[in-house]
Amino acid sequence: MTDTPAPTPPPPSFDPDILKGAMTAFRKRLKVTQLDDESKLGGGRPTTTGKKSQIIGIRPPTQYPREVWLELARQGKIKDTGGGFYALV
Repeated sequence: MTDTPAPTPPPPSFDPDILKGAMTAFRKRLKVTQLDDESKLGGGRPTTTGKKSQIIGIRPPTQYPREVWLELARQGKIKDTGGGFYALV
């Protein structure tokens, strides 16, 4: 008997419209999060410094299942940065 690894199941197939909608939702969530970070005044400054946000990864919107985000990461459209966070490639 040989120890052959079990074949991995094929990745689930998703409708391209679902993947497109998920990417749109991800981009919007990332943009809003970055804009929110850039607009914080903090530190008693009368105006913002105009510096760019350091946020590069976010938790994806929960309106799509985890498998959709894994599929987009497998396709190379987003990057899994660990801990449930993803970033644009």
